[in-house]
Amino acid sequence: MQCLSWMSGTSVAGNTSVCKERHSSSSMASPKKKLQGLVAATITPMTENGEINFSVIGQYVDYLVKEQGVKNIFVNGTTGEGLSLSVSERRQVAEEWVTQGRNKLDQVVIHVGALSLKESQELAQHAAEIGADGIAVIAPFFLKPWNKVRAEELLDGIQDKIPTFQGLKFSDTDLLDFGQCVDQNHQRQFSLLFGVDEQLLSGLVMGATGAVGSTYNYLGKKTNQMLEAFERKDFSSALNYQFCIQRFINFVVKLGFGVSQTKAIMTLVSGIPMGPPRLPLQKATREFTDNAEAKLKSLDFLSFTGVKDGNLEACS
Repeated sequence: MQCLSWMSGTSVAGNTSVCKERHSSSSMASPKKKLQGLVAATITPMTENGEINFSVIGQYVDYLVKEQGVKNIFVNGTTGEGLSLSVSERRQVAEEWVTQGRNKLDQVVIHVGALSLKESQELAQHAAEIGADGIAVIAPFFLKPWNKVRAEELLDGIQDKIPTFQGLKFSDTDLLDFGQCVDQNHQRQFSLLFGVDEQLLSGLVMGATGAVGSTYNYLGKKTNQMLEAFERKDFSSALNYQFCIQRFINFVVKLGFGVSQTKAIMTLVSGIPMGPPRLPLQKATREFTDNAEAKLKSLDFLSFTGVKDGNLEACS
């Protein structure tokens, strides 16, 4: 199988993740299609009691593919509240996404990071056993190194330690560092995925081959339009799409934006109940939800009635 091994965390590599392709126990599998385009950092749906709502994950997969045009996912990360789930729950969530995504999704990457190395190893082994396309690992964030390693330094010589290394997810705003990752690794054909949704166009200009983010759950269609405009060198349209996306993100960031609010927005846009977050996170307030809904409508990101064409704020 192809396995993308991601090691992420600000304390270690400037919000950077790396990926690799692994050998199977018997022989090396043929590489799959290169991981590129949009990768949605998935939400873990929950009931009002804080239990995982597995019943809507199949509907969630269909929504991503058919409505947002997103066929790659990143499961049990920060957006998916992975570190708030038990090991058993994380295994169950991974299994459900792999099962429901079979023959529908292109690649399923499972985050297996934990404070316990043994738990990470257990989750990584489990991901391989269920047929996931990749694994992701956040570096320990309690006991951590004093210095911060740049992604450029991380890539330097990494294939000597990980011969099947395939690429990197970069979730920082340091475009000098990201640019050097691209510039110094032309010959290696790495997947270089950008992780700052509201600045993706800048990442594309610097050479990003794709992106991982939470907003692609509900803004995937609009972001794909930006990618398409960029590919055909229609930079004016691409910039318009990026500005439109920024209008919404900038708006919700000022209100207070995190996992709880992401779940509320996804519920609004998709109609699929994402439920509340798990404690200690608190559910998004009604005020946030109402304000976000109004903004979504003004930008034509939400199906609704009563607003006429010609809204000056809406994206074209």
